[in-house]
Amino acid sequence: MRITRVRVRDFRVHRDLDLELAPGLTVVRGPNEAGKTTLQRALEVGLFRRVTAGGSEIENLRSWDAGEDGRPAVQLDFIQEDLEGTRVGSVLKDFRGSKGTVRLDLDGQTTTDPARADELLAELTGIPSEKFFRSTASVRHHEVDDLARDEGALRDRLQASISGADRGTSAVKRRLDRTLRDLHAKGDKNPGRLRIAEQAVVRADAAVSDGEARLAGLERDRNALVLARDHRAQVDASLAERRSLLEKARQAERLTAEREVARERFERYRQAVAVSDEIVGLDRTHPSDHALPVLRQVVERLRVLDREIAALRAQLGDGPSAVDYQVVIPEPRWRTFAIAAGVLAVAGLAAAIIGFMTGQFPALIGGLAAAVLGLGLAAYARSQRRAASDFRRHKQLRDDEISRRLRGRSRLEEDLKRRVADRDAQMAALGLADLPAAEDLLTREDAHVQAIGRARAQLEGLVGKAPAETLPTLRDAAALEIEQKTGALEALGPIAKEPRARERLEVEVRDQEGALERARDDEAGARARVEQNPVDAEQVAGEVERLAGWREELAAVQRRSRVYQLALDAIVRAERSTMRKATRYLEKRMRGDLERLTGARYRRVQVDDATLDIRVFAPERGDWIRVEELSQGTLDQVYLAARLGLVRLVTQDRRPPLIFDDPFVTFDDDRAASAVAILRELAADFQVIYLTTSTRYDALAERVVVLPGPTAIDPSPDHAEEAGVPATA
Repeated sequence: MRITRVRVRDFRVHRDLDLELAPGLTVVRGPNEAGKTTLQRALEVGLFRRVTAGGSEIENLRSWDAGEDGRPAVQLDFIQEDLEGTRVGSVLKDFRGSKGTVRLDLDGQTTTDPARADELLAELTGIPSEKFFRSTASVRHHEVDDLARDEGALRDRLQASISGADRGTSAVKRRLDRTLRDLHAKGDKNPGRLRIAEQAVVRADAAVSDGEARLAGLERDRNALVLARDHRAQVDASLAERRSLLEKARQAERLTAEREVARERFERYRQAVAVSDEIVGLDRTHPSDHALPVLRQVVERLRVLDREIAALRAQLGDGPSAVDYQVVIPEPRWRTFAIAAGVLAVAGLAAAIIGFMTGQFPALIGGLAAAVLGLGLAAYARSQRRAASDFRRHKQLRDDEISRRLRGRSRLEEDLKRRVADRDAQMAALGLADLPAAEDLLTREDAHVQAIGRARAQLEGLVGKAPAETLPTLRDAAALEIEQKTGALEALGPIAKEPRARERLEVEVRDQEGALERARDDEAGARARVEQNPVDAEQVAGEVERLAGWREELAAVQRRSRVYQLALDAIVRAERSTMRKATRYLEKRMRGDLERLTGARYRRVQVDDATLDIRVFAPERGDWIRVEELSQGTLDQVYLAARLGLVRLVTQDRRPPLIFDDPFVTFDDDRAASAVAILRELAADFQVIYLTTSTRYDALAERVVVLPGPTAIDPSPDHAEEAGVPATA
């Protein structure tokens, strides 16, 4: 698009402005406050601002001296060169808020719909909005470095170069990110819908789980109550059975004990009867006719007589004589040994002395040996002498004893006759032949009497002092009692025959009593749990329905979150791809422009795909540096090259007008001339409108438009008072 004519009415300083523009480079020159920036703003709103827009910004665009009905209005005449040929058109926008009007004429077709008119202008310029235009093709004083401050805008321009979107993706990303944050907000004061749904699901699930758990608990408690009742009844019945068996076992134990007592009594009486009969038989069969004490005295007297008779006979010689027992012992001969001992001792000592004196040691040793042997024989002779003395004393004593015995022999014979007669009389009285027969009779009688004593002691131990004639009756009574107890035990059944049945049943009864107490406690506990469970099945069903509803809501929110997240991820991926392509394109386009702008000082440039940071290769350092490290003028040149690259990138086959409001004020003369030369070359593809206060670009322009400066001045205070204007301090 190339604008051929601009007409502005009631637009700030321009009450009525009409300019002709060249299709290439047009320099609009004028002093300060001549309205150059206002003209740039008029071109921006005329191309891209919705005619029905209102607010303070549009209101501030009105001329200061415009009337009440004066409203900004912009008309642009243009030509469009594209593959379809050259088309002529015009657009008129009258900004009156909601009553604003637009008229777009193109190839004989007229459009008055504000939205449709804006769409057609966007298609003609290749710029989707005013924001895009101001960030790329419309440059103000010191505004080229806005690319560094407005990262989102640059991203949107790059994205639009690929997608052709009519609005920036950064806003969509922000909305998606904000929506996702709102959905996923975890704060307690302002939770997101996802957290609300999750919390509601958790609460409902907890309520349902609690209700179902309580219902299940109630069912379990009821079943437990039924089981507890059945168990208690079983334990009660088992306890009654065990108690009945225990009573029988105790009765059997008592009957068994009584039967054992009766059996023991029967055995005692039976033994007593046998012992009584034995005593009667022993009393009838004594071995001797004499009483045992008498017989014992007689036998003892016979023993004494027999010993005395034997002693007297021994003394009288009826047996071996005392002389016959004498032994002739030769008197010991000690004198021979004494003489031999003396001779040996003297000879040995002499030989020893001679050997010692002559130095003959064998003679010395032999002499000493003979002397020692003589001493030994002397000792033996001495012992034989003592023995001979004892022998003579003993012989004298024996001789004295023999003499005494010979003197009392007559008296001893008389005592012997008398004692023999007494012994024979005693034996005749007993009717026995000798003393051994009397000894045997005494032994048999003593044993018989002892047997009777033992039997009587046994009988007394069995029945005490009970009369013997009553023993058979007591025995028969005990036998009858045994039979009665045995019959009673048989009637009790097998329990009466089981050993230790009572102990076992007592343990079982105690266990069953404890089990019964526990069963009663379990039954009471189950009944209490059933009574204390206030769960309502209908309320639980309602909670289940609410849980299902919240789960559906949560699933919907989660699906929405996934969709938003997928969309955001797709935008991010597309943006990354776009940024890679765009940054490579920018680098390619910026290299040539930056080389010419800086006089070949900077030829290499890099644009970061993620941060859009721009770096250049510094020849002094021999390394890459960030453009923020450059001077302000060089920085403006770098961003100018970036702007020019963005214009080519964003518009593609479209050619919007490029408006520059003196962006080279920080350039030196050489770099400014180079920049304008670049703009001159750029004018072959784009219409360039350059607004400036300097005349140094006039020679390169196809057309120079001069705007007059303001002429109104504030009068002096004196003149103001004369004119009736109050003076200010």
